[in-house]
Amino acid sequence: MAERDYKKWHRAKSKIEEIKDDSPYFKEGEIWWCRLGANVGHEEDGKGESFSRPVLILKKFNQFVFWALPLSTKVKKNPYYLVCKCDDKRTRAAMTSQLRLVSSKRLTDKITLATKESFLKIKKAIKDLL
Repeated sequence: MAERDYKKWHRAKSKIEEIKDDSPYFKEGEIWWCRLGANVGHEEDGKGESFSRPVLILKKFNQFVFWALPLSTKVKKNPYYLVCKCDDKRTRAAMTSQLRLVSSKRLTDKITLATKESFLKIKKAIKDLL
């Protein structure tokens, strides 16, 4: 596991907190770049300078918070990695064990949409997990 730079992430997170509440408009089923940060243990991290990775917007509670599923380009044979086919013709894996509540302040750019079929399968898997 790569060493995490928590000090750098803390500085980046402080800047995210300063963002005015002009939340981006997002909808369930969309895939966005999201600043997930440097996390603890086996929690999924963001990558690069912005500590970001793609997430699937699973459930929108209001314009400020949502349930996010981190995505990976590596589809593994693992019951918690579900295939997520997307409108951009790329296949990603939704990591259902990494479901988390996220502030819309962490969103940066919309990437694409999950196909309706993939999104419904992932939602059902989350319901079954609970």
